[in-house]
Amino acid sequence: MRTYLVTGGAGFIGSNFLHYMLGKYKENVFLINLDALTYAGNLENLKSIENFKNYKFINGDICEEKLVKEIFSKYEIDYVVNFAAETHVDNSIKDPFVFLKTNAKGTLVLLEEARKAWLLDGEKDEYKKGCKFLQISTDEVYGSLGKEGFFTEKTPMAPNSPYSASKASADFLVRSYFKTYKLPANITRCSNNYGEYQFPEKLIPLTIKKLLDHKKTPVYGDGLNVRDWLYVKDHCSAIDAVLNKGKLGEVYNIGGNNEKSNIEIVNLIVDYIKNNVDPKVSENLIEFVKDRKGHDRRYAIDSSKIKEELGWSPKTKFEDGIKKTISWYLNNKEWLENIESREYRKRKVK
Repeated sequence: MRTYLVTGGAGFIGSNFLHYMLGKYKENVFLINLDALTYAGNLENLKSIENFKNYKFINGDICEEKLVKEIFSKYEIDYVVNFAAETHVDNSIKDPFVFLKTNAKGTLVLLEEARKAWLLDGEKDEYKKGCKFLQISTDEVYGSLGKEGFFTEKTPMAPNSPYSASKASADFLVRSYFKTYKLPANITRCSNNYGEYQFPEKLIPLTIKKLLDHKKTPVYGDGLNVRDWLYVKDHCSAIDAVLNKGKLGEVYNIGGNNEKSNIEIVNLIVDYIKNNVDPKVSENLIEFVKDRKGHDRRYAIDSSKIKEELGWSPKTKFEDGIKKTISWYLNNKEWLENIESREYRKRKVK
């Protein structure tokens, strides 16, 4: 049995990863979920697995050095998968300090405790066999693209928001621990994820929620900002591949090969809900609003490295994934309606 410390496991991608791992490996893994349950963390995402014997939830902050040290002392951790991060760009513009604290300092705390726990011989930089630190990063650290080209692992980092700058800082720390201490580590940088359990500050669940309530659906600027969309379950399988087969010290880009503009996504959701759920929904509910500061125009991922080295590629066609996603939110209206309630998200936390 392998033991995983999964940070930020009550969030969108983290909770999907926990479901994926328990579904694939059954009783052969032990998963420890460390989550501070900030506004985007939601224990309802994990309701179906909360009583599993090989799953444990710990309510805490990755910046708490004493707590992180206690976890490494109590459990024989084999892998650290660091999802924990402040992620919403708009919030980083309003309060950049909390982003630097969680995303950079929190990553540093995890790195240092992993190094101490796994180190066998400091003189030779030898570590416990089979352990690995995996930093879950973002394509936003690369900055913005023009109409042509793709981000590769060799693209220089050029973050344009406090959020992406804080994630780039964390990436540099992980790289430094591999280079300086030889800590076994990888970094993955993914494109925009979509799927179930995503907090409705993000485009797809926000649009669905607004349309169902017959409220104006905001779209930044002209709506032509382009993102590469990756189905979250495909992302989880890519993370699994990097954990098991990724070459130590390497960065792997993870993309969905689905470039869509924001307005394309919104129009698609409008059409789906209009034709399948509520004929009163229309394009008239779309409202173009003032553009976000430092809004990157286009992201596009080149995933050829992970495909060639690890044999991974996305399995879900966007047309299928987006239908599954919209259907999930429509079938989980209680989740969508209550997600912003603090009491709902922190159910049973003592």
